[in-house]
Amino acid sequence: MDIALFWSVFGFSFLVALTGALVPGPLLTYTIVKTLRTNRRGFLVGAWVITGHALLESAIIIGLLLGLATLLRSSVVVKTIGVVGGGFLLYMGISLILDVVRKRVPDVFDTKDEATASAATEEGAASTPAGGGIQNPVLGGLLVSMSNPYFWVWWATVGFAFMIRFDVSFANWTVLLVFFLGHEAGDLAWYVATSTLVDIGKRKITLKVYNIILTVCAVVIIGFGGYLGVSIFLGA
Repeated sequence: MDIALFWSVFGFSFLVALTGALVPGPLLTYTIVKTLRTNRRGFLVGAWVITGHALLESAIIIGLLLGLATLLRSSVVVKTIGVVGGGFLLYMGISLILDVVRKRVPDVFDTKDEATASAATEEGAASTPAGGGIQNPVLGGLLVSMSNPYFWVWWATVGFAFMIRFDVSFANWTVLLVFFLGHEAGDLAWYVATSTLVDIGKRKITLKVYNIILTVCAVVIIGFGGYLGVSIFLGA
């Protein structure tokens, strides 16, 4: 592979992934929530979330090369993903609201509100999965990505068209590798930046503001869940 082709494939793949990552969605909201609820090294949450996201995308790319694109264009498959994924996001959002109501907060706020921290400890907050029931950010990145039907539609259309344009195939494995690395680098750049900024900012907010942010994120996740579950039947 010559250097011009390398940078062409990597650059386009990076930019396409970055423009998609910049659009607010369930995965970005989950990353913010998970970072807020991570006591140590929260800045790494974005990297772990994208690791799970990348594992799913690697499987999708392989699937597309084996003929998965036709299946993903099926309205039945897309609607099924929409209903199941929407329900999953609704569960996440509702669980997050319940955590706020039950005052399950991370240890970072212990010194700011001792009464609340004590109550949280008594309820077993330390063992409560963060982010609506998904404790592992790698698994969270994979499941939240999987729950979005438009993620699958994007890969069956835009993503697959890009692969055809640059002749991404098993035979042309160097282009396949560069395409994958460029795409994941775009996602990684934005999500690591997001988790880093959130991790820095959370140390300067009060418990009240923290709960408000979590509640807003929960409402957003519920909104995404409802939208994804319904709009897929309306052709939106």
